[in-house]
Order: sequence, then C-alpha cells, then structure tokens
Amino acid sequence: MNTFAFVVIVTTIAGVGGTGLGELIGVLFTRNSEKIVSLLLSFAGGVMLSIVCLDLLSDAIAQVPGSVGHVFFVVAMTAVGFAVIWLLNFIIDKRTNPQVKHIDKSHPKTADQLSELIHSDHYEEHKKKYEQTKEQKSRRQLFIAGLVMAFAIALHNFPEGMVIGASYASDTVTGGIGGLATAIVIGLHNIPEGMAVSVPLVAGGMKKIKATVLTAVTGSPTILGAMLGYFLGTLSPVSLALSLGFASGAMLYVVFGELLPESILMWRSKAPAFAMLAGVLVGVIILFV
Repeated sequence: MNTFAFVVIVTTIAGVGGTGLGELIGVLFTRNSEKIVSLLLSFAGGVMLSIVCLDLLSDAIAQVPGSVGHVFFVVAMTAVGFAVIWLLNFIIDKRTNPQVKHIDKSHPKTADQLSELIHSDHYEEHKKKYEQTKEQKSRRQLFIAGLVMAFAIALHNFPEGMVIGASYASDTVTGGIGGLATAIVIGLHNIPEGMAVSVPLVAGGMKKIKATVLTAVTGSPTILGAMLGYFLGTLSPVSLALSLGFASGAMLYVVFGELLPESILMWRSKAPAFAMLAGVLVGVIILFV
C-alpha cells in the first residue's frame, strides 16, 4: 500500500469514524453532554497545540535550514491560515446569528452550546418556519440553512484533514510519526463534533440510525483536506512549508478561536483548564516517547 492510500484510510478513520463515535456518545449521554463535550474540546485543543507548536511548525521551518527569510515565510503562512478560517467563520456567523432568537447582543461572541458549533440551531429555526407555513420560500430558506450547516462542518473538517496530510508529507522527509499522532488527535476532536451534530438531530425527531449515518458523513471533508495537504506537501520543500504553515494557522484558529472559548462557556469552571493541560502533556508524550 502506497503512502497516499494509507493517508486516505487513516484520515477516513479519524474523520468519519471520530464523528460517528461522537454520535453514539451523544445519544447515550445527551443529558450531561455539555460538560463531557467541554472536557473533550479543551483536551483535544491542548493536544493540538502541542502537535502544531512542537511538530508541524518546527518541521515547516526545518525545510530550509539556516534561512531567516524562510522563518518569516512560515510565520506569514501561519497567519494566512489563521486569518482565512477566521474570516470564513466570521462571514457565516454574521449572516446566520441574527436569524437565531437566542443569539443577541448579550450573547458571547463565540458558540456556547452544542447546536451553535455547526449552526444546527440556525437550521432548526428555518425548519420550524417551514413546518408552520409550508411555503416555497420557507422551504428554499431551509435548504440554504442546510447548506450553511454543511459548509460550517466542512470549514472545521477540511483544515483538520490538511493538517493530517501535511504531517504525513513531512514524515516522508523527516521519518517521524507526526502524521499518525495528528490523525489520532483529529479523531479525538471529531468525537465532540459528532456529538454536536447528532444531539440536535436526535432531539429534533430524527431516527438514531439515520442520524448516525448522516453524522459520520459530515467527517468526509477531512479526507479531501488530507489529499490536498499531502499533495502540496510532496511537491517541494517550499510547498511543504506552505502546507504545514497554512494548516498550522488554521488549526491554531480552531483551538484558540473555537475549542477553548466554547469549552469554557459550556462549563464555567476550572475543569477545562486542567483538561487542556492534560491534552498538552499527552501531546508531548505522543511526540517524544
């Protein structure tokens, strides 16, 4: 089996398998899902932080040893990756939040509920309107809301796949195990994301089997991201640095802009901080033991 096929298989397990497992957990623990997801999010964020800072960025800089300009190139690409994911999330939030009743001026500037993570609350709002009116306009808006929900999920999963693909591309040069470690981390992160997708669907009356399949499918953009990350990473040292830098920036936004703020808002205690510390230390163990 060649490396590319192996990357696709591993990413499929991490993306589709992780979200599917999250769906099962979401069905079993719907009552206390907020605290469970909070700990999982902060733990995954801690591990991701270790992987990005101690592995991905160092590998990107190492592509051209002794080049100061190359360091700034990696820094710039990291900033670009961060900014792109932030901008896309900002656009989605700006267009959808005003349509959701519970999100007003007093609401935190980031998600604090499971349904807000992937904008399923926005979808449910249009679903209610369609069920009440059965109008063609409402049906069209419901379809658009479904597309927005799918794009929001893809927006999280695609850069995660890029991280896995770029990590494996880096492993072909360094001989490390960063790709496997990253895939494990992404799989852990996709568990709470799977819960975020499944809980609103099941609560809305969807059958558990259908919700399980649909939730697993939402992890498929991770595979496309892994293909792109690996392809760019194997072209040249510069393209590998570009891929690693962009993917690192994207993941840093996911960690600091999404995972950590949401985990703290979902469980307002010191527990998420301890979970993140545990994640950072586990990341160190994964990389260096």
